[in-house]
Amino acid sequence: MTKSQATLLLTLASATMILAAWGFQYIGGYPPCKMCYWQRYPHFAAIVIGGLALALKTKIFAWLGALAMLITAGIGIFYFGGERKLWDGPSSCSSTSIDGLSSDELFNQIMSAPLVRCDEIPWEMFGLTMANLNALASLAFAAGWLWVALKKD
Repeated sequence: MTKSQATLLLTLASATMILAAWGFQYIGGYPPCKMCYWQRYPHFAAIVIGGLALALKTKIFAWLGALAMLITAGIGIFYFGGERKLWDGPSSCSSTSIDGLSSDELFNQIMSAPLVRCDEIPWEMFGLTMANLNALASLAFAAGWLWVALKKD
């Protein structure tokens, strides 16, 4: 496989991840939470990076593609920990304890709660959530981008 073919494949892989996310959102009825959006941004960046890499044939873009995939994989791993209650996710999309809250404080917490929480698992297959699948795929894509960056011309 040539570097150009691998770059095209990796660019299409990120586009496929975005299309899959949109499919879950618009066809499957799974609205994204805040971290779901965070995971998409590096894939959008990788699509642009892939296009630039194909047009300009500069090695720096392969390194940037790998970095984008490592970022979204890192977000996916962090997201996984929040879903599994291994650590707290962002307070803006996770639940907090209601112990000791007055009825007014509880009402305010309910009213300010996000529509889709990051610490709940809306879908999983074989024990893997969407965040897990994104992290695993993105690590594989990062390896692909690294292969492109390190491959001799």
